[in-house]
Amino acid sequence: MNLLDLLIPLAHAQAAPAPAGGEPFSPLILMLVFFGVFYFIVLRPQMKRAKEHRQLLTALAKGDEVVAAGGLLGRVVEIGDAFVTLELAERVEIKVQKAAISAVLPKGSLKSA
Repeated sequence: MNLLDLLIPLAHAQAAPAPAGGEPFSPLILMLVFFGVFYFIVLRPQMKRAKEHRQLLTALAKGDEVVAAGGLLGRVVEIGDAFVTLELAERVEIKVQKAAISAVLPKGSLKSA
C-alpha cells in the first residue's frame, strides 16, 4: 500500500450504479413526447399558415385589393400562373410573383390608405 492509495480511491474497485428505474424504453418514450410537443408547437401551426396562404392565392381574382411583399398596396389587374400584375396608381403597373401576395384587403381600402 502506498500513499496514493490512501488519497485516491480505486475506481475499478467500485461497482457501477444500477440504472434508475431500469426501463429500457424510457429514452424512446422521452423522444416521442419531445416529437409530439415539437409537432404541436412548430409544425402544425406552420402547415396551417401555408394552407391558408394557398387558399388565399387560389381565391385571388381580378379587381382584388392586395398587400404584396414589402408592403406594396395595389389592385389586381391580371393573374397568370406564376405572376400577378398589380396597379399601384393610375398607369403604374408592376408584376410580382403570386407567392409575394400576403393579404387581400377589403374593397375600398386603397382609397382610405
